Amino acid sequence: MIAAILLATAIPQMMRQIDARHVEHTVRTLVSFGTRSTLSSQDDPKRGIGAARDWLDQQFEDIAKTSDGRMSVELVSYEQQPGNRIPSPTKITDVVATLRGTESPDRIYVVSGHYDSMCSSPTDAQCDAPGADDDASGVAVALEAARVMAPHKFNATVIFMAVAGEEQGLYGSTYFAKQAKEKDWDIDGMLDNDIVGNGTNTLRVFAEANQVTPAIGGENDSTSRQLARLIVDTAGKYIPNFHVWMIYRRDRYLRSGDHVPFLEQGYPAIRFTEPHENYHHQHQNVRVENGIQYGDLPEFDKWSYIANVARVNTATLATLALAPARPKDVHILTTRLTNDTDLEWTANSEPYFDHYEVVWRDTTSPVWTHSVAVGRETAYTAKDISKDNYIFGVRAVAKDGMKSPASYPTPVRRGPPASAGKPPG
Repeated sequence: MIAAILLATAIPQMMRQIDARHVEHTVRTLVSFGTRSTLSSQDDPKRGIGAARDWLDQQFEDIAKTSDGRMSVELVSYEQQPGNRIPSPTKITDVVATLRGTESPDRIYVVSGHYDSMCSSPTDAQCDAPGADDDASGVAVALEAARVMAPHKFNATVIFMAVAGEEQGLYGSTYFAKQAKEKDWDIDGMLDNDIVGNGTNTLRVFAEANQVTPAIGGENDSTSRQLARLIVDTAGKYIPNFHVWMIYRRDRYLRSGDHVPFLEQGYPAIRFTEPHENYHHQHQNVRVENGIQYGDLPEFDKWSYIANVARVNTATLATLALAPARPKDVHILTTRLTNDTDLEWTANSEPYFDHYEVVWRDTTSPVWTHSVAVGRETAYTAKDISKDNYIFGVRAVAKDGMKSPASYPTPVRRGPPASAGKPPG
């Protein structure tokens, strides 16, 4: 079990260690490869996606040396056949660094940015495509999070990825997510960082809804939105002057990102994006036209902003990887007509688990507003707090105070729990 002192010292320490200079170095180095088009050279040591891949592989390998053997790095490759924006067979390679958990290694959290870039045409492999914001910024976040987290031990496993093929059609992330599903991996949260280079103090987090029976609600209580709520709460705790803005959508209009393949495989996943994008600096050939500079150049990134995005990701991943798993099989019992709310769930088994919290909020509130600790019981009755008036959830809390995302209860018709009427504790 990870020592409880980690909560008080390590996460604030990691917040301080995140360095805007490291972020800038990553972005400028990726830009220096000229283009990172998925269709560009795989074997030129100075220009093209192959040079970017090899540099990122070495960066993660250097970081792994600080992990006392807990981090491993691999290049996950496959050959994509011709299709959407792929005119000929093309090797797609994800650079993957895995920081293995010590107590619950089979529970996995993933953070990614995509290292490929594009000009105005997605099939132009020769033009300069600096891709500073889209998405060297997201890769810099994943790399910086890996750098500060690698020396520390976590209960669950964290995977840091730089993926390719995003601009062609989410190819690298789709391959990885499908492989994870086929291997029955327990990915309990995925954070996609895409276009996170140019903001001030606000970061959007896109989280999609549930498809639920309208009679019971819950459309705002998907596992992805519970993940987003934890992100908002965590950012408020560790980066209080930086605002995370929940957006109740899968993504922006006409756009998509590497979180989507994970959603399609049933995994909780969100996307981080700056709040006000400048489309002159996305998917544009580098040029000056009518006095306007086009192109995704590094001078339009803000290093301190990317560093704060890295802090949000790092604090979130550390919290998730230290906390117990979210409670499973959470139900509201609906057999009796009552103004009470009867809840039950399955017990957590982690050695670092301490107790549960029941949380609730108004049906129109985006975040949890009330909570009560209920000990290690797996059932609880909220007296005179009607399930008809509030949204409920249950979360697990570790001995060091780290909290899982909440689990939304589904209704079942059974009698009240055995602990009905018991006080919390």
